[in-house]
Amino acid sequence: MSITKASELIGMKRIGDIVASALKEMRSYARPGMTTKELDDFGGDLLRRAGAKSAPALAYGFPGWTCISVNQEVAHGIPSEKTILQEGDLINVDVSAMLDGYWADNGGSFVLGRDIHNHQQLVDASRVILHKAIRNIKGGVRLSDIGHLIETEAKKNGYTVIKNLCGHGIGKGLHEEPDNICNYRDRYDQRRFRKNSVIALETFISTKSTLATELQDGWTLVGNKGGYVAQHEHTIMVTDGTPLILTDKNEIWN
Repeated sequence: MSITKASELIGMKRIGDIVASALKEMRSYARPGMTTKELDDFGGDLLRRAGAKSAPALAYGFPGWTCISVNQEVAHGIPSEKTILQEGDLINVDVSAMLDGYWADNGGSFVLGRDIHNHQQLVDASRVILHKAIRNIKGGVRLSDIGHLIETEAKKNGYTVIKNLCGHGIGKGLHEEPDNICNYRDRYDQRRFRKNSVIALETFISTKSTLATELQDGWTLVGNKGGYVAQHEHTIMVTDGTPLILTDKNEIWN
């Protein structure tokens, strides 16, 4: 969407705060021995108490309130009573929701407890790359230039990017134009970011894989070459200068 009046910005800020706070609290609530279903129920309760509706459940009938991906799962992990969190797990929580017709999306990967499997470097790279990418977005910048920045920074750190998972426009729906804001440079993509538009920008930084493939459950994505992936995501409003981060309360950069 393109924000054209104060009421729209207020609506986007409100839902942005809700999904960001839910992500932050879920990250703090997670502990070894907990199932991903327990963590998801906690997040779902946070959204309900705020009056918001889970975006994946509402838009796609996803079997959970949030997406929780563990270890070699890349994205869209289904919360389950069978998946028990362990010390050192690489966990990704993605929270998106709708309130009063406005939608926002954010996510973040983190290591649960002690980093006994050495995932923290990957997590840090994803987080830092997203920060740098967002700081370079403003009206008139090519989408492909931001994709090039993300892929270049990933390569500098010894990583790859997942090419078929992308950022997207958001606001009056979960996925809007511009769609396919990729993590690599598509030289044929001549689109530019527009001032006042709202997008969800996300990194998918990988140790090995370049594509995400779907498991038989119809939702969970894993890497085509194995390894691990870290993702971080903010919903932002594009401006003439530094973007306005509508989900800054998730504190994924802290």
